[in-house]
Amino acid sequence: MATVLSVSGSPSASSRTNRLLRHLDRRLAAQGHEVVPLDVRTVPAEALLGADFTHPAIVEATELFARADGVVVGTPVYKASYSGVLKALLDLLPQYALAGKTVLPLATGGSTAHVLAIDYALRPVLSSMGAAHIVQGWFTLDKDITVHDDGSLTVAPVAGEALAQVVDQFSTALGHRPVLAAAS
Repeated sequence: MATVLSVSGSPSASSRTNRLLRHLDRRLAAQGHEVVPLDVRTVPAEALLGADFTHPAIVEATELFARADGVVVGTPVYKASYSGVLKALLDLLPQYALAGKTVLPLATGGSTAHVLAIDYALRPVLSSMGAAHIVQGWFTLDKDITVHDDGSLTVAPVAGEALAQVVDQFSTALGHRPVLAAAS
């Protein structure tokens, strides 16, 4: 199966975006993919803000992108665009870090006013980095993601079905027919 790098562009460890990505990671793993999570917030700020291409964390992130067959990029939407920490990382990757890769863009936000952030902010950057195929992305409203006290996650049924569909399309684009019929 394919190796999938699952990149969380959220600056917060407890964010809905991060938890949603890890939830979707389990679906991809159940379909037989090797999923490697990367939380951009764990990359040292001095490496990101100082544009230190030689910092071990940047070198490691670059290698993770190089080894991946597919990349899931998830971000909260701030001011109609993807997060600053995600931008900082993408800026430090090689120009064609996504060459030959299938990419699934995902975003979360508090208002449907930000739904086009995927197509007008994130997709152009992913395309400029050489992505071979950017599958249909998905925007999920914060209100459709419930994080419980025990850390578990529930996605509203309609949003969950849509997310399952885009994840399955991504899996198919990676060359694997998904076997799961519904969101877990």
